Amino acid sequence: MKLSVVIPVYRVESTLLRCVSSVLQQSVADMEIILIDDGSPDSCPVLCDYLASLYNSIKVIHKENGGLSDARNVGIDISRGEYITFIDSDDYIDADTYPALLDWLDSNPGCDIVEYSVADRLPLNDHTWTDIDRYWIETRAYSHTYAWNKIYRRRLFSTDIRFPVGKVFEDVYTYPLLLKRAKSVATSSNGIYHYSLNPDGITATAGGAELQQLLEAHLGSNMPIDDHYYMYLVNIQIDVCERLGIAPQLPLRRIDISHLKCKEKIKAILLKLLGINILCKIIRQFHKVRKPSRL
Repeated sequence: MKLSVVIPVYRVESTLLRCVSSVLQQSVADMEIILIDDGSPDSCPVLCDYLASLYNSIKVIHKENGGLSDARNVGIDISRGEYITFIDSDDYIDADTYPALLDWLDSNPGCDIVEYSVADRLPLNDHTWTDIDRYWIETRAYSHTYAWNKIYRRRLFSTDIRFPVGKVFEDVYTYPLLLKRAKSVATSSNGIYHYSLNPDGITATAGGAELQQLLEAHLGSNMPIDDHYYMYLVNIQIDVCERLGIAPQLPLRRIDISHLKCKEKIKAILLKLLGINILCKIIRQFHKVRKPSRL
């Protein structure tokens, strides 16, 4: 088996056909599509079974609801492909996204992950990174740890690497583990992933507790941190403090402001003068004052 495509399914009856159709359009002869029905309460279970009755390449697993991480993990466990990729069932991909990427991986056996562009949010060029730390910092991979716009050699997912069940922003926990096992990673201009923002999803509705998990995932990754990455984490920390009213956990560090953009530079100067604890308190108070009162 060449490629396993794992698709978690939950309350997506309006988008599932579009997602699966975009995968079926890929010119990959030896491909399995694994639909993980995560206890979906709508018509998705029936729709999954119907699709499997039409296409031999589609396999369906019905399970009790366990969340996105659990669904992906079930897909990983039963997958048979040399390569594995994920697609969320409210998203879709351009036609023939996978063939060019798979051909490239076959021609470059030393590369374990290839990442491709996301429409309207992440354009990528062709480049191979043998220094994983440079890839993490220079492409700002910490801001696009998405599981779904990448193809992986399946061997990276050994028995000790799975998505953390019960955690949100699960990609941030898992991707650094995969990178540490990879010999090299490539970015590619071939293919496009179309991401659909779910207004009820965690990205759109994350509160303080969820953002605290996001910050902890970054801090626990043991990946290198430069000034841009640190300011990225500062913004998350400010949001956590503002929403939860707790003391910051992000350690203070010296920052070279000369290469920061204007907004980042101002925040970094305030950070140096006031410290992160005072800065969080000031921003929290500022937002309280600006919040419009209800009539």
